[in-house]
Amino acid sequence: MIRELSVQNLALIEDARIDLRAGYCAWTGETGAGKSLLLTALGLVLGGKASSDLVRLGKDEARAAAVFDVSDPALRADLEATLGGPIDDDQLILTRRISSQGRSASHANGLPVTVATLKALGERLIDIHGQHESRALLDPDRQRTLLDAFGSVEPVLEAYREAREAHASLLGRRKALLRDAETRERERALLAFERDELAAADPRPGEHDDLAREAHRLANAEAVRSASLDGFGLLYESDGSAQGVLGKVARMLAPLADSVPEFADAAADLGRLADEVREVAYALRRFGQGWDDDPSRLDEVEGRLATYRRLASRFRCSPDDLAGRLDETRAKLAAIEADAANLEALDAPLAAAWAEVRRCASALTIARKKASQAFAKAVRSQLKGLGLDQARLTVEVETDPLGDDPTAAVGPERGPDRVEIVFAPNPGEAPRPLRKIASGGEMSRVMLAVKTALAEADRVPTLVFDEIDTGVGGRLGAALGRKLAELAKHHQVICVTHLPQMASFADHQWIIRKKTDRGRTRTTITPLGTEERVEEIAAMLRGDSAAEGTRQEALSMLMEARGMT
Repeated sequence: MIRELSVQNLALIEDARIDLRAGYCAWTGETGAGKSLLLTALGLVLGGKASSDLVRLGKDEARAAAVFDVSDPALRADLEATLGGPIDDDQLILTRRISSQGRSASHANGLPVTVATLKALGERLIDIHGQHESRALLDPDRQRTLLDAFGSVEPVLEAYREAREAHASLLGRRKALLRDAETRERERALLAFERDELAAADPRPGEHDDLAREAHRLANAEAVRSASLDGFGLLYESDGSAQGVLGKVARMLAPLADSVPEFADAAADLGRLADEVREVAYALRRFGQGWDDDPSRLDEVEGRLATYRRLASRFRCSPDDLAGRLDETRAKLAAIEADAANLEALDAPLAAAWAEVRRCASALTIARKKASQAFAKAVRSQLKGLGLDQARLTVEVETDPLGDDPTAAVGPERGPDRVEIVFAPNPGEAPRPLRKIASGGEMSRVMLAVKTALAEADRVPTLVFDEIDTGVGGRLGAALGRKLAELAKHHQVICVTHLPQMASFADHQWIIRKKTDRGRTRTTITPLGTEERVEEIAAMLRGDSAAEGTRQEALSMLMEARGMT
């Protein structure tokens, strides 16, 4: 519930503070005194639209703040989930500031929050009903929401939504696969051509470099043979060959080895080198004698290298990367083929998911139809005390078939049911949808009947009613006041009213006045004691010139209301 509402520099309100209480709270006062401004301030705190026009002339900013009692554990848990953090001391303070330049700042318990967060918090704290809000009751979607709340249908609705979400996810995947099918087919054809071309070439890592070296040798066969045989001659066969020189020096040093020990090692090394040079020379001779031209092999190697160059140019990569490109192409083709297989594989789970949606939708319809009878009965019982004893009211639930095709569409978000309150205010009239026949006064009474019937199910702690007495006379005003008093047993109720009959049933009453001081107009709000309430209700009955008889009438109204509540 709201403990306190404070407003500074909001249009006519210079500085106002209201300590609110549990039960039925009535705000009264003459038209134009500023009652609607207090509701505007409350709306700002709850995330309503802000405008620099609301800032009092000559002031830099307007401020509205509300203190809420959130000691109820379930309510506090919901609010903490929205805020993303704990609430201390069972108290939530929401603040909104509007600068004269139109900038807005929002806080919750001193911490900055977004306007969207204020709205989310406000939905759990306050339900505001005015002349325009009453019209919301005419909306079949709103009627369905009220029916779900009355019948505690939310768990069944949540099961349906989970099934719907699972089906929607599968259907979305299927649509994405179908949407990309043409693109995938074009890509598959191109990849298949590339794969076949690369597979025919059969590139292998390192092969290009090996072929390049072999081609170089084959292209220079005569030079290789000549170098081999000439090398043999210089190393071993010709006069003054390397092997002969090494042997000759070794023989020169050997006789002197006894007197010069170092010559022994040198002679041995030279002898070993001479042997090694001879072996190298023989190897060159064998290589030179065995090396022949191989034009066919050269053509084969050159052709293979040309294939590497062509594919490397086509795929814009190095020759050595072609083998990896083949693996990559094969992997892409496998993925595309897997997508096609996945599309077919979705059929069974999609059908199963749709069957679950239909099962949950059927359970939802059954729950709503069962609740609709009890809801209509509860509302009718409340209408009897609101001057609509002869009214007939039913709650109709009509279901649109979901169909058998799991690929057609996602099920409706709140289920396949359309809910319509059907109403006949007077005997002899044919029942028709509420949105087609209800007058303003009838709407106010039906709304109160619905709210009273929902009192136990409605978890919002505070209900605000803004001039729902428009078009309602004194006799019906007493009936409305009595219903508000009943609602106040389950909620904090704040009502802005011009009818003394409605105000007399309030547990607490405030008067809102407009005063002019030194050329400036300002709004004040004052709590009333019992004697002051008598004066105010008398003024509401007969104006400021109310006589003693009117005061007695006002006192009787208060005493009667207290006795009846």
